[in-house]
Amino acid sequence: MQQQNPLYADEITEQLAKQFAIRSGGRGADGCPIITFPEYPDFTDIPEEELQTVVTYLTSIPSLQDGDIGFILLIDRRQDKWFSVKASLLRITGSFPGNLQLILVLRPSGIFQRAIFDIGLKLNRDDFKLKVPIIMLNSVTELHSYIDKTQLTQELGGTLEYSHSQWFCHRTGIESFAVTVKETAQMLQTFGTELAETELPNDVTTTLGLLTMHTEKRNSMKDDINNARSHGSSLLARIQEPLIINPEHKFNTDELDNQTTVDRLLIQLNETEVAFDEFWNKHQLKLKQCLQLRHFEHDFREVKTALDIVTERHSTFTDMGSSCSHVGHIVRDLYKLEEKSQEALEKAEALAARGDQLIEDNHYAVDSILPKCIDLRAVCDNLVNGIKAKKELLNQSMELHKRLEQAMHWCDSGIYLLASQPVDK
Repeated sequence: MQQQNPLYADEITEQLAKQFAIRSGGRGADGCPIITFPEYPDFTDIPEEELQTVVTYLTSIPSLQDGDIGFILLIDRRQDKWFSVKASLLRITGSFPGNLQLILVLRPSGIFQRAIFDIGLKLNRDDFKLKVPIIMLNSVTELHSYIDKTQLTQELGGTLEYSHSQWFCHRTGIESFAVTVKETAQMLQTFGTELAETELPNDVTTTLGLLTMHTEKRNSMKDDINNARSHGSSLLARIQEPLIINPEHKFNTDELDNQTTVDRLLIQLNETEVAFDEFWNKHQLKLKQCLQLRHFEHDFREVKTALDIVTERHSTFTDMGSSCSHVGHIVRDLYKLEEKSQEALEKAEALAARGDQLIEDNHYAVDSILPKCIDLRAVCDNLVNGIKAKKELLNQSMELHKRLEQAMHWCDSGIYLLASQPVDK
């Protein structure tokens, strides 16, 4: 069977405004909700579809206490005629959409109409093929023996306060808020699915753009949640207004249901928000970590390139020289290279430290970050140690050349000294 779409009060405003059937909030002794059909001279002129729509709506209003215990119909026809009463009974009971527990009829009050009513009822009893009792009442006094006065409106001699405009305002407010809460939950679920299926970008620009876009959507949805919460809180305040005006005011069952329903919807909205916030925090952390990773990878490529250039330049240096002046020239160039390499080395060390911090912060890409940190430190150590070793070798080479030059100087001096000595004849 195809499920019908739910009815909403704001869709049948005109029909409900006629008040040929109302749900005032009264209950029978066993808790059955009462649907009242007040005196309505033009009842027979109401289209069948309109009657069915209103009655279906009134029976479909959810209650936290009613369950399937059924309804009590209270039909006021004191100013009507027998034939109209019969037609009304047949129309109302013929296709009533809910469970019926009892039907109370305030029959015509005129002596003549009452006599006709009694005769007509006896002759036409078979027309009412119902499994529930139909009780005919002569007065509201008799009615009070079946329904407590506190559960009846003033028109029926009771003390129950009922304002149709207020009832309609509360019903439309609750239904609108319920739809808002449902749509908000669906919207958050859809957005959550979108986030969960998002593939992490491979570059800084795209990652930053994605983080910005998702954050803006999230902020917009948080605004929607706050607006919905404000709507619900305002609605709850309107429902509780009688208590503010008069702390001794007693809510009827429907009013209590209204208050409980809005409270429950607010709790549901808050729980939905909490669940979404938890999911968002994880997603945001993942995107932020992705952005950190892309920045780290970008900087790694730049620093690694700079280190490779310095390393390549270092590899061209010889650790020997052909003379002191040559060694001195190499040493000066090597010191210049060492000075220029400091910036790359400092950037590499800072980047490695940044990587250590990411690892310490439980970054999801530890397996990618850790090898790069090790690589950076290895390249730096090799470069620093290589320059240091080359300087030591060049210093040794310088010392060697100095000694060689000193020896050469001594040899030259010796040769000169020998050459200047007179030759023996």
